[in-house]
Amino acid sequence: MALRLERLLRDTLDEIRIHPVRKRIRAMLGDTTVVDSTEAVIVWEPRRVVASYAVPVADVAAQLIPYSGPVPAPPTPREGRPLLLDPRVPFGVHLGPGTALTIRTETSELPGAAFQPDDPDLEGHVLLDWDAFTEWLEEDEPVIGHPHDPFDRIDCRRSSRRVVVSHDGHVLADTTRATFLFETPLPTRFYIPREDVRMDLLTPTESTSTCAYKGRAAYWSAHVDGETLRDIAWSYEEPLLDALPVRDQVAFFDERLDVAVDGKRLRRPVTPWS
Repeated sequence: MALRLERLLRDTLDEIRIHPVRKRIRAMLGDTTVVDSTEAVIVWEPRRVVASYAVPVADVAAQLIPYSGPVPAPPTPREGRPLLLDPRVPFGVHLGPGTALTIRTETSELPGAAFQPDDPDLEGHVLLDWDAFTEWLEEDEPVIGHPHDPFDRIDCRRSSRRVVVSHDGHVLADTTRATFLFETPLPTRFYIPREDVRMDLLTPTESTSTCAYKGRAAYWSAHVDGETLRDIAWSYEEPLLDALPVRDQVAFFDERLDVAVDGKRLRRPVTPWS
């Protein structure tokens, strides 16, 4: 019987998962290099859907001291759905055993920004809080959001299939010029030219998000028949290289809207944004 890879990955969520990295990895605080390693490991902690970098202790140019401050509580899983630690869950939430550490440099202190797992395959390594640093480099290239997952990628493909996005019968977008963005393991996203979107129904918000593969997104709320759909749409005005085909186009959260492709209504995907 054939094995579906997505099932294989899903069935290991309760375990700590690792993969060696061949890149030089650096983490900066301002102009100071705190981490410089060619022996980094990508680590997915139990129930984490986004990885962190772990590096040998010797590659951290700072003191690592035990952290005894407050620890955030894990999120409460929604009824009928498994517990997942998505990128909104802070680094300080660890479901596996280990020791939380503070990184102390000559000029700064980063409370709880490191974690030393008890797993023997990571002996002598510490996981690092991405958000605690001002900049990360893979080789000499800046990276944002989180480490690039070697098993995750995006593909942008233009399509002439008709895509209609609506809410309670009110059409928000109707196009035959969408770009389909396929990202492992997320649902397909449909990026639509603004000329084919009811932009008069959308209002920009102050919300933003960061994707390691696409860049920084800006959001809109939709106002439909007296109802406000908060942060229901987004766009990348200055996307990263892989996402250049969707520059300035608008995508919607299919999880909360009705989407039909060539007249066939799609099932709403279930994700952390449902």
